[in-house]
Amino acid sequence: MYYRKILITFVGMLFVNNIYSQSKDTSQLTLPQAWRKAEENSRQIEIARKTSSIADEEIKDAKMERLPEVGLLGSIEKATNMPIYENGLFSSHTQQHEIIHTLYKAGADFYLNIYNGNKLNLKIEENKLLYQITVIHNNETVSAIRYKTAALYLDLQKSLIFRKLIVEDIADQDKQLREIKALQKNGVVLKSDVLRVELDLSRRKMALVTIKNDILIAMQKLNIIIGEPDESIVTPTAFDSVDQPALTYEKYLSEAMEHSFSYHTSEMQTEVSKVHLNQVKANYRPKVGLYGDFSYANPQIFLFPYNPAWYSLGVAGIRVTMPLSQLYHNIHKVSTAKLELEKEETTHKDTEDKVRQQVKEAYLRYKESLIQIDVAEANVAHAEENARIIKNTYFNQTSLITDLLDADVQLLQTRFELAAARIMAQNKYYLLQNITGVL
Repeated sequence: MYYRKILITFVGMLFVNNIYSQSKDTSQLTLPQAWRKAEENSRQIEIARKTSSIADEEIKDAKMERLPEVGLLGSIEKATNMPIYENGLFSSHTQQHEIIHTLYKAGADFYLNIYNGNKLNLKIEENKLLYQITVIHNNETVSAIRYKTAALYLDLQKSLIFRKLIVEDIADQDKQLREIKALQKNGVVLKSDVLRVELDLSRRKMALVTIKNDILIAMQKLNIIIGEPDESIVTPTAFDSVDQPALTYEKYLSEAMEHSFSYHTSEMQTEVSKVHLNQVKANYRPKVGLYGDFSYANPQIFLFPYNPAWYSLGVAGIRVTMPLSQLYHNIHKVSTAKLELEKEETTHKDTEDKVRQQVKEAYLRYKESLIQIDVAEANVAHAEENARIIKNTYFNQTSLITDLLDADVQLLQTRFELAAARIMAQNKYYLLQNITGVL
């Protein structure tokens, strides 16, 4: 049963290695390159950009409303005779008027808005604010995709580091196993020591299979977000060092107030509510416009006496309307718009509080992760020294095999923890940049 487990482990390792080596499409990728590919292939970013383009077109459409409305008209009509019932509807009728049965008309009309309570300018201003919101959302989407790409990129880097660490550890354990087997042949140690080391080595090899699967899974996730085929082997550059914060918390908070997406979106929404309030108040104001109408027609039935001939007529003037009913219809609309504005102002203050909290938390977590690196480095040094001492004492017959195995496991675990701490610190750094809006 024991050797069967070892055989299964090795078969699994060979299977994973085969999958990993089958793809010939291999490329090394830096994080900036991954960001660029993710931005080019992200459907979310494409949707956000389309939304911005739509909002920009709506601004242009609103500006076009400043041009006059112009229309052409033409008609051909047929008229019946006009019977007159002098003695009631059910009596016989007489035909006393000559009727021109065919009527023609062709002409043009226009209307130019001079003043409409400033509604058109307010509409253009509102559309501009909505466009700015879509631009902010577009930048926010790019930043979110960048952070997600960085997280997947770092996750792949971590798995590759884990693979390197455990491969080196398996090689050391193989060497140590040969030494223990030599001692067992000479009768210095028991057979049970050899079996325990072999069991521990088998677990490490199974862990290697898991790590290699983690690499393939992380690689597929990264390939999807950057638009590469699932089978592509993407090799990130070797992890170098953790970026150190160049700013204090106060500076990061100041940057967040200047660049934070949620903060500026809330600010724009407040401005939109102000414009909406002015739009509602504009319902009280008069509407003034120029209008004109020019036509050719046949017959002339505009003035008496009528004439069965072609004539032309042009009319132009200024039209003023005053919506008196809005004096009472608009009261609650104005109240609603004022309450909406007050709500948006409160929401903006709440968003500011949340941004401050998020920046504070991200900054402290990042500083904490840097401390965790220092602790992990010290733990590795302690674990290495402990493993060296236990190994010497074991081969000198002054410690047990369990002590040796525990020391080896602790050393491998601390190395994993150090690698994970470095990757996590870099992740926290990009998260802080994302929250402040500068990623």
